[in-house]
Amino acid sequence: MSKGYVEFEDEFGVLQRYRKHPNGRGMVASSARVDATAFVDPTGYVDPGARVGSRATIEHGAWIEPDAIIGDRVIVGVGARVGRGAQIGVGAIIGPYAVIGADSVVDAAARVQRDTSVPAGARVRASRDDLRRFGLAA
Repeated sequence: MSKGYVEFEDEFGVLQRYRKHPNGRGMVASSARVDATAFVDPTGYVDPGARVGSRATIEHGAWIEPDAIIGDRVIVGVGARVGRGAQIGVGAIIGPYAVIGADSVVDAAARVQRDTSVPAGARVRASRDDLRRFGLAA
């Protein structure tokens, strides 16, 4: 009989319990909150204290670090990493293999291009094209 969860030791030597998310089967820490409509790829991870909003997508190999906040309808691309305490606004797109530094903010509708590194504490604002995609700019 399977126990229904997996335990990993974090960088502080504390065992963290992860379960498979029902939509996609990705690994979600027991203290993380992931909306039922979000998709977490089987190779994706959502760490303790993180939150993932409705209809968000965590793609293949993407990693959401502790206490990060992923808004509704966000796409976190293949192999991307969202740092500890980072905040990703509604409808933002994090490109494949991008790295979002700890405590950074990506505004609603903003795009972070493929292989981009956003420094810790930085802010990424939505461009006029990004806002136009949401019908928010003329």
